[in-house]
Amino acid sequence: MPTTKPLILSFVIYHLLSTVGLTVDPNGLLGLGFDGQLSVDAADVETVSLDFGRMTQVKPLAVLHPASADDIAGLVRTAYQSAQGFTVSARGHGHSINGQAHATDGVVIAMSSSTSKRNRISLQGNPAARPTLLLGDKPSCSYMDVWGGELWIDVLNSTLEYGLAPRSWTDYLYLSVGGTLSNAGISGQAFNHGPQITNVYELDVVTGKGEVVTCSNEHNSELFHAVLGGLGQFGIITRARIALEPAPQRVRWIRVLYSNFSAFTKDQEYLISLHGNPSTDRFDYVEGFVIVDEGLINNWRSSFFSPRNPVKISSLGAANGGVLYCLEVTKNYDESTADTVDQEVGALLKKLDFIPTTIFTTDIPYLDFLDRVHKAELKLRSKGLWDVPHPWLNLFVPKSRIADFDRGVFKGILGNKTSGPILIYPMNKNK
Repeated sequence: MPTTKPLILSFVIYHLLSTVGLTVDPNGLLGLGFDGQLSVDAADVETVSLDFGRMTQVKPLAVLHPASADDIAGLVRTAYQSAQGFTVSARGHGHSINGQAHATDGVVIAMSSSTSKRNRISLQGNPAARPTLLLGDKPSCSYMDVWGGELWIDVLNSTLEYGLAPRSWTDYLYLSVGGTLSNAGISGQAFNHGPQITNVYELDVVTGKGEVVTCSNEHNSELFHAVLGGLGQFGIITRARIALEPAPQRVRWIRVLYSNFSAFTKDQEYLISLHGNPSTDRFDYVEGFVIVDEGLINNWRSSFFSPRNPVKISSLGAANGGVLYCLEVTKNYDESTADTVDQEVGALLKKLDFIPTTIFTTDIPYLDFLDRVHKAELKLRSKGLWDVPHPWLNLFVPKSRIADFDRGVFKGILGNKTSGPILIYPMNKNK
């Protein structure tokens, strides 16, 4: 078994580039000649003044809908060279939690707005009509050049047309490429492929001086590695070259329950240790969550736990303070491997120590699995429960302290007092 030490996953919400200065009159910016649109419209300003967290509201002076990286570079360069100076902040899909993409008395760059030609990409400075699939030097090396404001769901739909897909994902796909790459981009595939930032070949970046720089592991590597996971503090990503792999057709999606935290984490750590094995001898996705409320398991996860036969925490977790732990894994397959998927899943599950009567499975198309959170979003929107405050805490916890965290937080502070999702899963440090 590899000696890598797993850490419990989280990610930091997109914190974007800011050039902090004094205020500026937006009328002076209107004459800069952007190919896109610099807007002072009240509706535009209102839209970017809030984010997903909905805990702060800051109205900028103006909103830039860029047509290209040159528009962004021109704005940042103006801020850098201005005697007064002003704040510039890039905003993707607005999924920050605590105002990280706000621009007090400045300009917000709406990277993903519908009027900013978001489907355009920049390939060595030359815009194309839409994201274009490009083949690398080797037959197995495929990649896609993508505009930084493009949403991952659109990247996925475009690549699936060619039978390909990016290798590493976030759980929610309605996030911008530049946004997740400025953090890390972590989900249940990261134990195998690494986070999204390790699956990028090249970037175009607008620096704090307003320069457009192409960087990679071989060229301008210091900037490349600073920007990836750099919380937007070293530049604005305007183009990313994303690694692709053949896309599976279907997913076998499995959840099993634990009442013992030690057994739960031991099995999670064992499963991610298999990342170097052939695909037949490992799962493709490993995550998990904590259940401290019966409503959570019987409603939020209702696709797995039938209302006709609800899972009772009181019966399964009574000896453990009413807390259960759910291991979530998947196995990708297509028509050529459909005959063996049951055997492969069964062999892996036999090595785990979950509650024997709690195996829940479903079988869905690959796209439906990757886009699963959006379906939950639509349900919440229909009930008026989406546009509300979303406080969210993300932590990396060392393996040596995770048992203490369970006792102090899951069984202590939280008790039976929350109905929101509590995700917990390990990562390989070498990924």
